[in-house]
Amino acid sequence: MTTASSAHGDDGFDLVVLGSGAAGLAAAVTAARRGLRTLVIEKAASFGGASAISGGAIWIPGNDAAVAQGLDSSLDRARTYLRNVIGPGYRPELVDAYLERGAEALRFLEAHSELAFRVRPVSPDYHPEREGASNGGRTLEVLEYDGRRLGDRFRHLRRPPEGMMVFGGMMVNRVDIQHFLNASRSPRSAWHCAKLLLRHGRDRLQHPRGTRLTTGNALVARLATTAFELGVPLWLQTEVTGLLAEGGKVRGVQYVRHGRAGEIRARAGVILATGGYGAGAQAEQDLPATGQPHFTMSPGSATGDGLALGQSIGAAAGAGLASNFFWAPVSVLQRADGTTEKFPHLVTDRAKPGIIAINRLGKRFVNEADSYHRFVQAMHREPRDNVPCHLVCDAATLKAYGLGLARPGPSSQAELLEQGYLLRADTLAGLAARLGVPPATLEAEVARYNKDAEAGVDAAFGKGTSSYNQSMGDPNHRPNPCLAPLRHGPFYAVTLYPGDLGSARGLLTDASAAVLAADGQPIDGLYAVGNDMNSVMDGSYPGPGITLGPALTFGYIAAAHAAERATNPRRTI
Repeated sequence: MTTASSAHGDDGFDLVVLGSGAAGLAAAVTAARRGLRTLVIEKAASFGGASAISGGAIWIPGNDAAVAQGLDSSLDRARTYLRNVIGPGYRPELVDAYLERGAEALRFLEAHSELAFRVRPVSPDYHPEREGASNGGRTLEVLEYDGRRLGDRFRHLRRPPEGMMVFGGMMVNRVDIQHFLNASRSPRSAWHCAKLLLRHGRDRLQHPRGTRLTTGNALVARLATTAFELGVPLWLQTEVTGLLAEGGKVRGVQYVRHGRAGEIRARAGVILATGGYGAGAQAEQDLPATGQPHFTMSPGSATGDGLALGQSIGAAAGAGLASNFFWAPVSVLQRADGTTEKFPHLVTDRAKPGIIAINRLGKRFVNEADSYHRFVQAMHREPRDNVPCHLVCDAATLKAYGLGLARPGPSSQAELLEQGYLLRADTLAGLAARLGVPPATLEAEVARYNKDAEAGVDAAFGKGTSSYNQSMGDPNHRPNPCLAPLRHGPFYAVTLYPGDLGSARGLLTDASAAVLAADGQPIDGLYAVGNDMNSVMDGSYPGPGITLGPALTFGYIAAAHAAERATNPRRTI
């Protein structure tokens, strides 16, 4: 990687960005395009952070594609929706900045970087029952990308967990998954899958994994490719130990790299984008007490560096959020060699027909097809009963849709069964015994569910009622895309624990992403974006892409603000 001394010298940067996820790279690209000499510093050995293993969706109401296609693009409706979902933590100045400049940020990044998205015509918000909710137009997904464009740097791009890939390193997106599920009944889907497999086979002759990148990997790779082309250096395995503050202004950082301590001065300031504190010691104090393990999908490097650096010079942090984290249920594979693999149950299984969630009493307790955030909130409401919980299905459903790390289709589940990740029994009573729940209760619960499933109406929890539920089910299944009876053994189960996709509590900022001190005034030259910025959503989860949408938007806003201040130092934006 290029070093500062070889590029500009340790005093030669205008802006230093800490973190290489979507927020940090969006800021770096924006700053470089606006003429700032920019450096990106990353603590980990790979770049991309949590963004690289995300779904790659962004929630930007009023985006140009939605307007062009006549989809829902009303900012007023989006504002109403956010006010209803966020509740008491609604901060109008931040929400307004996000809504009014989101499309601008996306327009700039698509015009001046490799970044490219397509709008989802059908992508319901996660609370479709709330006023202002939309069924499509607000969410965009990143286009696939050729990882070979990164050249040698491809090996430094954060690799997704094995459970989020197929066939030894092939990435797939939502469209691909549906094609694989339909491959046996649709020639079009079969051809789509065949092309993917042929490409992956060629890739594996020269690369350790597939180079066809999708979802968050594609998002990060697209931004990183542009940053590298603009000459932005990326320092990996570099720890920032302090901020250089002079007269109340932040003008650089102290660091340790390759065992050498140093300082970098940056006249336009520092942008904190280190990914929050999901993997840090602080997380334990901010989690609900359940008496059971909690599993984060944050990378190990997300230990709260940005939060700590800001607070070390008097920055204010958020408090009293609706949630301190963005929740997701997680299953865990404990391998014989002592390693573990975590799988977040986001979109692949819970909503599908024939899959139910039961608690420790053997009863259903939640609409399984609701969003991952709402699912864990239901676990937290009665942790004594609902943590951990279990997803249960029959053999036909497992073959059709899979269950967590257990893949659909004819693939062998022997290893997952042997390792205790996937549990199997010939009867429901036998499965209940393995799960430690009352057999009679589970049998009665499944009987009630089956009766509703045959009628196509879930009287207990309304699974498959909302537009969001239906979008996550099987569109080819009738009458309800989310309901089917559990008929014949063997029966299977996977255990779920509360988990998260990252932290929501961060440093308080103004609408330009400038970090605020305890007195409410902005700290000159210090910005926080991504999960280092206190959640615009106050820890609520309105829809798909509500972390990456603000990350890109405020990454752009922060860099544009810094560039304007560097050009016109007397001007306050």
